[in-house]
Amino acid sequence: MSLLVVGLSHRSAPVSVLERAALSADAQVKLLQDTVAAEPATEAAVLATCNRIELYADVDKFHAGVAELSTLLAQHSGVGLDELTPYLYVHYEDRAVHHLFSVACGLDSMVVGEGQILGQIKDSLAKAQELHSAGRLLNDLFQQALRVGKRAHSETGIDRAGQSLVTFGLEQLSSGGPVEDWARGKKALVIGAGSMSSLAAATLARAGVAEIVVANRTFDRAERLAEILSAADGTDVLARAVPMDSVPVELTRADVAVSCTGATGLVLTAEQVAAAVEGRTGRAVAFAEGAGGGRTVGKAPAARTNADSTDVRQTPLPPTSVGSDEGCPLDLTAVQGGFSVMGEAAVAGMDAATLEQHAAWAAGSAVDRREAARRSPEADAELITALAATVATVGRIPERRKPERVVEAPRPAPALALLDLAMPRDIDAAVHRLAGVRLVDIESLAEASADAPMAADVDQVRRIVSDEVAAFGAAQRAAHITPTVVALRTMAADVVANEIARLEGRLPGLDDKHRSEITQTVRRVVDKLLHAPTVRVKQLAAEPGGAGYADALRTLFDLDQETVASVSRAEDSTDKNRGPR
Repeated sequence: MSLLVVGLSHRSAPVSVLERAALSADAQVKLLQDTVAAEPATEAAVLATCNRIELYADVDKFHAGVAELSTLLAQHSGVGLDELTPYLYVHYEDRAVHHLFSVACGLDSMVVGEGQILGQIKDSLAKAQELHSAGRLLNDLFQQALRVGKRAHSETGIDRAGQSLVTFGLEQLSSGGPVEDWARGKKALVIGAGSMSSLAAATLARAGVAEIVVANRTFDRAERLAEILSAADGTDVLARAVPMDSVPVELTRADVAVSCTGATGLVLTAEQVAAAVEGRTGRAVAFAEGAGGGRTVGKAPAARTNADSTDVRQTPLPPTSVGSDEGCPLDLTAVQGGFSVMGEAAVAGMDAATLEQHAAWAAGSAVDRREAARRSPEADAELITALAATVATVGRIPERRKPERVVEAPRPAPALALLDLAMPRDIDAAVHRLAGVRLVDIESLAEASADAPMAADVDQVRRIVSDEVAAFGAAQRAAHITPTVVALRTMAADVVANEIARLEGRLPGLDDKHRSEITQTVRRVVDKLLHAPTVRVKQLAAEPGGAGYADALRTLFDLDQETVASVSRAEDSTDKNRGPR
């Protein structure tokens, strides 16, 4: 097993970078196809959510794999490799398994313990299976991750520690008060009819809103969601569907709007939101004091998408052949934690000198490229000149103080509450500065979740993850030797068949009864001789460092390497054609 994951998430990158790197559905398909078409990956799967983008692959070389996967992520996201690299993290083999299992349990989510990630992992696996990019390793890995996630939610109280992103967002809109008290009697507009939007609509209905209007580009899906909401037990919400071009009008009637679509541009601009609030209140809307004064609301530029990213100057991507394991100072099998592709992030159990050697090896020098990217010689020269002038004037180097906290003027109670759960964003970030509007988006949720309390059950989930990682590794190592054991038994069966045929040639008068008895006896002898060593070699192979037992078995019994490989190919072909479970 040579599992590698390269990715970025809300833990490693600012939301602005995640937003620009977001992959459309078509981009995800192309990324998978290009990954398995290139060396050194043989399998690939993409896990893309609102706060993470990860590429999983089965690779034959670590450094070549990191170079290839990083380059492909940059190419398909439209963010330059030099800009993207500082935010990428890398996990390899057991650490990659540990990472995915932690993700599946909600330990790595923006809202710890949320269960929506399980559906996203399932969708990721289904897409890889549909494109035949998932073989034995990734099929086993993702299916086990789903089982581990379900186990964590059923055996622990992790659900008490976490909420869905929707619930967490609504709590932010209600300023920490009970969502039911805040939502009761309100009119809601839900833009989109996918899984996240559907969850938002159902949550609002249970919270007691009086009306829900669903808008979607495909009207039939909006209508279906409205029917489900109207027929749901325990609520008496009035739900109806409208086409997308009715959103501006419906926004003037809404108290709260939730948007989560797959659009690559803005769904709601600052102008549209300002017009809706003006239509609702009858008063012109300006930017709040302290955030732009009385400036006129103008249309903010839409988030840059992959399609229009060519106007941004990017450093040419280096050829992927630069990735090589030769000369690397790290013992890859001993790495107990993930590290950045730059090589400077901490690796558990690694001393500083080794890390510095790896950083120098990866960069070709000991220079921190992230720091070099932030500062230029010209900038340093300007800073030194300015400091020298200040010293000459005041006689000392000035202290660098944090600016005094600015007390913002109180803002009026919001007339419209907006929740943007899309990545890239659906609602113009400039709406944050509109008086009378409250906007909660992925960026503000990330800031709020940093202070969210952790439940004691999280420790129990971590123990489950550790146990499951060990079990998965043992199963994979044992499975690695299976083709060799199958080839050995096949060879033994051929030997038996040849000896029986030779016996029949020497004893042509042998009757069927005696021939059958002799055949069964020889087979039993061979099976008994092979039973103990094959069972024991599987047990030994399942232990850490047991990968060499397959090679030993092939050498001892002089097994044909092509025969073993053909067994592996047959099993992999079966796994790649396996449908979603």
